[in-house]
Amino acid sequence: MAQDKTRIPVIVGTGQVTDTTSKPEDARSPLQLMVEAAQLAAQDSGADAKALLGSLDSVTVIRLFADTSPRFASPFGKLANPPWSVARRVGANAASDLVYPPQGGDTPQVMLARACERIANGESQAALIVGGEALRTELAAKRAGLALEWGEDAPIAPDVLDGPKGMYTAAEEAHGMRSAIAMYAMIGQALRQAAGQTVDAYREASARLFARFAQVARDNPLATRRAGYGAEAIAEVTPENPYVGFPFTKLMTASAFIDQSAAFFVVSEALADALGIARDKRVYLHGTAAAHDQWFVSERARLDRSPAMRLSAQHALAQAGKSLADVSFFDIYSCFPSAVQIACSELGLSLDDPRGFTVTGGLPYFGGPGNNYVTHAIAEMVQRVRSQPGSFGLVMANGGLVTKEAVGVFSTQRPDKPFVREPASVIQDEIDRLTPRQALNAKPEGEAVIETCAVLHGKKGPERGVLFGRLLSTNERFLANTPSDAATLALLQSDQALGLRGQVSQVDGL
Repeated sequence: MAQDKTRIPVIVGTGQVTDTTSKPEDARSPLQLMVEAAQLAAQDSGADAKALLGSLDSVTVIRLFADTSPRFASPFGKLANPPWSVARRVGANAASDLVYPPQGGDTPQVMLARACERIANGESQAALIVGGEALRTELAAKRAGLALEWGEDAPIAPDVLDGPKGMYTAAEEAHGMRSAIAMYAMIGQALRQAAGQTVDAYREASARLFARFAQVARDNPLATRRAGYGAEAIAEVTPENPYVGFPFTKLMTASAFIDQSAAFFVVSEALADALGIARDKRVYLHGTAAAHDQWFVSERARLDRSPAMRLSAQHALAQAGKSLADVSFFDIYSCFPSAVQIACSELGLSLDDPRGFTVTGGLPYFGGPGNNYVTHAIAEMVQRVRSQPGSFGLVMANGGLVTKEAVGVFSTQRPDKPFVREPASVIQDEIDRLTPRQALNAKPEGEAVIETCAVLHGKKGPERGVLFGRLLSTNERFLANTPSDAATLALLQSDQALGLRGQVSQVDGL
């Protein structure tokens, strides 16, 4: 029986913008960048751009970093309803589904799955997913003392779905762990210990892994760091490449202060036909799945594992009827080496897999535009599978602190079955059974051992240490800080730190 074309979702156009040169007085706001990316995506579809944009009934804007983290709050005004502002400027006057989802690097993939599901259910015919950041310009404008106006009021509020959810416990925040750098560094140390590596060996292995990403960025005109750094340059600690959060150097971390935007359209096959969109422009989402690990890092029994990564990938591939061997292109979220290392371990991929793990160059070298990197990864993956018709690509999106995982499998090949978005509970129930919550001792006292740790650096070098420890008497986990003297911080950065014994006690209420 033939499928109803009004219920077959297809990606038909992508657009990306990167600006590394404009002066702050001439540069574009996040809204302007998003509008430009949407217009480029409309052109890429090959359809009449005005007709495609005018047909939109849904616009989703990936949450801006300014609305995600207090650290990135903008002094230049706030968009009251970002999807409304975008829709108004691109001519999507009929769009009534205006979505501004919660934060997280997983949201572009999750929103793609939502758009496909709405089309499959007959609730939508055309959706735009777009995001953008202008943190490079914002920083330059602040330094120049400029007053920019990037805000806009709106007559209605956006749909925020289930709303933003905090990523840190009160105890993590109280111990100075409200930082992706701190958490991913401690996860990295757990990976190092599990692999039996020295500090130097782990740093060098991480650098070799990310050198492969840097080589892709070198050849990508949209990347923000195109030097093609080798492993030695990424690993070597220098004034230009200091530790940011030990054991990771600056060139191993996402580059957030960039101006980038990306967009793509998802329409029904019936509308694609009506708009005259060519077959070679069409890419289908064959499989998708999403789930989350134990929500808070300190409550995970194992920091070097991610059942959500493993099961989301398995379910997405199974839905597509494919295996890892069938995948030609990967893009694995790469905010820090530890995110990629866990993903490869969970998927069963060798760290030297010749297919590589990025189609863009990754967050440290392509650019890490807030929550929106995966919109770029999807846009680039669409171009890759178009270039090899019938090939398959896999995007793994990661949100939070190896917390929320979402996977998509893409191909130009037309699916032979209706699109179905598997309920998240199918995977989540299994994860919750596999990963009981780790108990914490809020008032630790006595002999203890360091389980994992990180040293956070500032402009002048190491500043403070954070750690998870275990009480020897009960094996309970606890959170702690260390004295910030040079000798203690140097010890935390040594091979002897993990497993080091000492005394834990409460100071100043911690």
